[in-house]
Amino acid sequence: MSPQSGRPKWLTLVLVLAPLWLIVSAGFAVHHRVTSEASEEHRPKNQFSRSISAKEIGDDLRKITTWIGERHPSGDAPAKNLTRAASWIEGLLGPSNTGYVIEKKQAPLQWPILMAKLPGKDPNKSAVWVVSTYDSKPGSNGIEANATGLIASIAAARALAGSEVGADIHFVFLPHFNDPKSPRLETAALLKNLIAENSLPKAVLCVEAMGAQAALQATSHDATLLANLPLHDLATAVEPGPACLDDDKDLASVLFEMGLPAARIATRPPLASDEPDDRMPAESTIAQSAIRLTELIKRCVNAR
Repeated sequence: MSPQSGRPKWLTLVLVLAPLWLIVSAGFAVHHRVTSEASEEHRPKNQFSRSISAKEIGDDLRKITTWIGERHPSGDAPAKNLTRAASWIEGLLGPSNTGYVIEKKQAPLQWPILMAKLPGKDPNKSAVWVVSTYDSKPGSNGIEANATGLIASIAAARALAGSEVGADIHFVFLPHFNDPKSPRLETAALLKNLIAENSLPKAVLCVEAMGAQAALQATSHDATLLANLPLHDLATAVEPGPACLDDDKDLASVLFEMGLPAARIATRPPLASDEPDDRMPAESTIAQSAIRLTELIKRCVNAR
């Protein structure tokens, strides 16, 4: 009789199944680890949110309008200031401060389009793009066109840093649009191509003129987009006025004509060409409008 002939059947079964179970459980553990690591790649790392404060808003507004000042390609000093503005934005939101990875794309002329991405839980879900400009028109420090919109977008990016959101948020800063002699349409076309490299966007929010009041106004030629934006208590839907009908002067209109779901988010209509832009708004007003902008972005990206 062999030595194994007296072994109970249950013991034989255990000896056979135990190694099999170890192999299967190890496989599940490896799969879970790989899946978790893949998920972690889409989560923000080392990003530090900052609550929106009127004092910080005021400090940033003075830096862009006074310390940096007039910024556009039409002149040596304003051209240098446009470079300083780009470096300032990159420093505020980059790895050593807020923690975003700043991607730079060469725009027409020498100044970059700056992009900061907050990854969402579902990278395949339609993203929200938040776009503002960092130039000014010649002869102006560009307060409402567009320092206040720029400051509000930066504040929203800081406030949302490290947050868990349903889909990607792209914060984009354009070097050209307020100067009528700058390559507006070429810059907008480049932005369209950058957006097209991703999935179809849910919305492209063009942030401008955020210093007139706390409540937001949403304007778009895309009636469906305007109806679907989660405005509620944050913003009022406003039909485009004559100033928004000139596609060459309104960024949201230009992007709409290029086939994008674009809306202008602001607190007042666009400045007329002969309208002065020299009144500094209250810090608390921009802070309140920036808080509303942040909430609007969150609602857009988390809505089904």
